[in-house]
Formats: sequence, structure tokens, C-alpha cells
Amino acid sequence: MIIMGIIFLIQMFVSSRINLYLGLIPFLVWKKYFLWQLATYNFLHGGITHILFNLLALWMFGGELESYWGSRKFLRYFFFCGIGAGICTVVFNPYQFIPVIGASGAIYGILLAYGWLFPNRLIYLYFLFPIPAKYMVIIFGLIELFSSMEGTGGGVAHLTHLGGLLFGLIYMAYPVIRQKIRQEYYKRKWSQKGPGGGNYYH
Repeated sequence: MIIMGIIFLIQMFVSSRINLYLGLIPFLVWKKYFLWQLATYNFLHGGITHILFNLLALWMFGGELESYWGSRKFLRYFFFCGIGAGICTVVFNPYQFIPVIGASGAIYGILLAYGWLFPNRLIYLYFLFPIPAKYMVIIFGLIELFSSMEGTGGGVAHLTHLGGLLFGLIYMAYPVIRQKIRQEYYKRKWSQKGPGGGNYYH
């Protein structure tokens, strides 16, 4: 949060050309190999409302995740979702030259992890309507999905948000999938053995 705030102040006093070098421009990532943009775009923001919304979400949901996971794992997850969201943007919009900026992709990944770990925790949507975290994530995901079909309306990178949700889901589901694969492997392995421990050969 502090880093985002400092960089936002720099944006205010430095030429907007900083967005061309640190924002995510898919065309430059493909043609000029500006790979660092996949990480740096997370720390740039387009205005006071943009950064305040992201900082609020990061504080509300990221703070509890950091307490639950520890700072190192949380930071790793933040970059995993943020960079993953950037990769989705670059892959599906390879010729885009308009910079994508903001931590929203990573924030959506954080929302997914929060809904995964604390599914029944009540969240006051728009500070008024109580809703379980799992349903909030589903609603936000559907909104972004339908919005992405209409393009980047209002300058919002809906595809980037979806990318953050996708990579968050991959991260959270991987241990469960890996455990099921192991269980299936050992189940098949032991089912091939006879009562005395020997193998049956067909």
C-alpha cells in the first residue's frame, strides 16, 4: 500500500510518459520485450478514485489474508495474480497500445482467495447489503465476464480482472487437485496388489 501511494505521488509530479514504460502495454511486451511491465503495472493508478478503491480493497481483504498466510506467502500470491492477470491481457489483446494500469487484477485474485478461505464471512456490499464472501466473488466474476464481452467500456480492463480471478482460482485449487491426483494414484497402485502384497499380472 505504501509503495502504491509513493508511486502515485510520483505519477502526479512526473510526466505521464511513465505509463508508457511501467504500465502494461501488450504490444510493447510482444514486440519490444518489455516484460517488466507485467509486474510494474500493478503499482500505477489512473486517478485518486482508482487508487483509493484498490487500497481499500487491499486493506479490507488483503490484510486478513496476510495475517492468515504470512507476509511472504501473501506477497507471492499478490504477484502471482497480478502477473497472471497481465499475461491474460497480453495474450488476448496482443495489439493493444493503450496502457493498462492498476492493481485491480491482483485485487480480484485476493477477493477470490478471501471467498475461498472465508466463504461464509459476511461482506457489506457497498457498505449496505450483507452478503457471504463466496457469493460476492461469484457476482463480481459474472459482472466482469459479461462486461468483458462488451470490450473495455469506461476504460476498465475487465479482461485483466478476469485474469486475476483465473490465476487466483488456479493457485487456490492446485493443492486440492494435487491431493486428489495423489489419492487416485495410490488407490490404483494398491488395487493392483494381491492379498499377500504381490502384484497381479495380466
